[in-house]
Amino acid sequence: MSITIKITEVRNAASKNAANTIIDVEINHPQYGWIPYLLTDYDTDTTIDNDAVMALIGTNFTAYVPPTQAELDAATAASVRADRDARLTEVDAIAGNALRWADLTSAKQAEWSTYRQALLDVPQQAGFPNSITWPTKPQ
Repeated sequence: MSITIKITEVRNAASKNAANTIIDVEINHPQYGWIPYLLTDYDTDTTIDNDAVMALIGTNFTAYVPPTQAELDAATAASVRADRDARLTEVDAIAGNALRWADLTSAKQAEWSTYRQALLDVPQQAGFPNSITWPTKPQ
C-alpha cells in the first residue's frame, strides 16, 4: 500500500523548460518542512501527488529563461576542464611516481611531459570550449 503525502504549501516555483513540464519548487513537507522538489511530467513516484502540487502552483511560477550563449559556453568549458583534469590525473600517476618515471626512457619522459603540457594548454586553444583538439596520449 502506497501512502501519498499531502502538500498544502509551495513557494519559489520556477519553470525549467519552455514547455513548463519541469518545475523547480519548494514544498512544505509535513515531516521535513520546506524542501526543494522537482516536479516533472515523467515522475512515476506517487509518494507526493504531483497534480495537487501543480494545482497549488497554478500559473504562479517564474517563466523559463533559456541560458545565454555565455552560460552554455561556461558549462561546456567546465565539462572540458573536468575531462582534461581526469586525463591529467592519469599522467600524474606516471610522472608523479619516481619509480615509474625512472623506468621510462628520456624520450618517453619527454613525450609524457609534452602531452601533460598540451593538456594544460587546452583552455588556450582558439576554439575553446566548443571546438578543441585533444593531444595524443603517449603509448
